[in-house]
Amino acid sequence: MTKLYGSLEAGGTKFICAVGDAQFNVVDKVQFPTTTPDETLAQTAAFFQGYADRLQGIAVGSFGPIDIDKNSPTYGYITTTPKPHWANVDVIGVLKKAVDVPFYFTTDVNSSAFGETLVRQNVISLVYYTIGTGIGAGAIQHGEFVGGIAHTEAGHVLVSLHPQDQSKDFHGTCPFHKNCLEGLAAGPSLEARAGIRGECIAQDSEIWDIQAYYIAQAALQATLLYRPQVIVFGGGVMAQQHMLDRVRKQFAELLNDYVPVPDLEQYIVTPAVANNGSATLGNFALAKKVAEVSV
Repeated sequence: MTKLYGSLEAGGTKFICAVGDAQFNVVDKVQFPTTTPDETLAQTAAFFQGYADRLQGIAVGSFGPIDIDKNSPTYGYITTTPKPHWANVDVIGVLKKAVDVPFYFTTDVNSSAFGETLVRQNVISLVYYTIGTGIGAGAIQHGEFVGGIAHTEAGHVLVSLHPQDQSKDFHGTCPFHKNCLEGLAAGPSLEARAGIRGECIAQDSEIWDIQAYYIAQAALQATLLYRPQVIVFGGGVMAQQHMLDRVRKQFAELLNDYVPVPDLEQYIVTPAVANNGSATLGNFALAKKVAEVSV
């Protein structure tokens, strides 16, 4: 009987469930909107129950904040998220009652970062950012996730205000912090500045330069903190070539040749896994890893 591994990419907008074989080929995949915890987790459990006799393990990459401390009474929970109804939800507990296999629990960006290292030859140090409705980042050093008592929250680091935001006294849309990366560069900030959704903003709008200024600061912080081999920016906005060009340009100005970095076209890049599949690939590998440890 073919061994299968499960992947759950638990996003704030949608859940993506998949099962893959030992070579991490997708056998089946489904996605559905993130609604209430009861409804969404029931759909998730039903999908994986269909493969329960062959599943060896499941990895969950979730939006956060989450509790990844296995000694904590709330391990496996989404904790203080501002997403309505999802604070203090026991994701792993609910799923483990439905499918009794080993689980690996991490952030969605960690899953994506791990997946990217699997397809990039000789890359063992990498930072992966998702720029979307929110902003998160996963960092890997020598094949291991960077983190201590909990996962990092790189989306909420403070950044310097762009002069235009200073002049308009705009401090971002984050409900927790003023002047943080997520509040100033995630999707809602575009709409707050322009009054229209990001996909409706013209490519020649100066708003993109403002956003690139903040994303370039994120790349600068990642460079100075982690000295990675590659910085990957995922999310629909960064898939636009003009945004990559803007970020690379502003990054070079901010870095000002302080430390050596690879050629920017190989250093600041978009995902190598097609169709936003980095998290699914990473989860398959993490599910296999936790299954082998549990034997």
